[in-house]
Amino acid sequence: MAGYLLKRLLGLLPTLLIVAVLVFLFVHMLPGDPARLAAGPEADQQTVELVRQDLGLDKPITTQFVDFFWRMLHLDFGQSLRTKRPVATEIADRFMPTLLLTIAAMVWSVVFGMAIGIASAVYRNKWPDRLGMTLAVSGISFPAFALGMLLMEVFSVYLGWLPTVGADSWRHYILPSITLGAAVAAVMARFTRASFIEVVREDFVRTARAKGLNERVVLFKHCMRNALIPVVTMMGLQFGFLLGGSIVVETVFNWPGVGRLLVDAVTMRDYPVIQALVLLFSLEFILINLVVDLLYGFINPTIRYR
Repeated sequence: MAGYLLKRLLGLLPTLLIVAVLVFLFVHMLPGDPARLAAGPEADQQTVELVRQDLGLDKPITTQFVDFFWRMLHLDFGQSLRTKRPVATEIADRFMPTLLLTIAAMVWSVVFGMAIGIASAVYRNKWPDRLGMTLAVSGISFPAFALGMLLMEVFSVYLGWLPTVGADSWRHYILPSITLGAAVAAVMARFTRASFIEVVREDFVRTARAKGLNERVVLFKHCMRNALIPVVTMMGLQFGFLLGGSIVVETVFNWPGVGRLLVDAVTMRDYPVIQALVLLFSLEFILINLVVDLLYGFINPTIRYR
């Protein structure tokens, strides 16, 4: 296990290097002049040039890349072109609200998604299965921004039960987490159903039932462990997507997270912030995939890492 973990961690380096090169080239291909945006629409050309020199954008592109890569090796992502604050500070201030929102959305979506999936598999082709899959298809098909606005209209405007913006209390997390986790719950339900249906057809399940074991014991002791392997894989992928892809939900609810930070950075062509956020999202996916692979060994002890 230790050797496998070390090998995977060393494999992070070339992957992050490739991502760093691609994101540097991508952000410098974005249309618009960051110096003009930073100087303001009323600034003359001389002021724009002074701002460009101050931001280091007057240097050749190769020099800018070498500077960026050297700072990245020292975990220094520079200063935001928009706020003049260190990029690490900008991200640190916004990361925790996004992480807590993602965890809240993931917890309820996994619980409800797996419950619906198991019920649909147990009562396959009956009304619980049809109802559960109808809800799953609806959750996948309904756009997140439309669901968010609908929830705000009902629970905030008409009923006045929940706040619409901010992240000051647990009540602020309810509507955004429901909006963010709806599609995940739907995906989890479908994957859990498919996985359980496949497992319950195995010979060891028929043997367990032939021994006279209680159906709950068969499902949750014998089927659950084997059915969780593809479900855990999907959980890890969905958690990564939620953590790095909550831009729409954060925009709808004016959430103070990294999604809104990325939108603002792209709008203002804030190169250092964009580069750091994309690298962060890539690192998150790599680490989450590593954690998922390690969880396989705990779920199914027959899996060994070489």
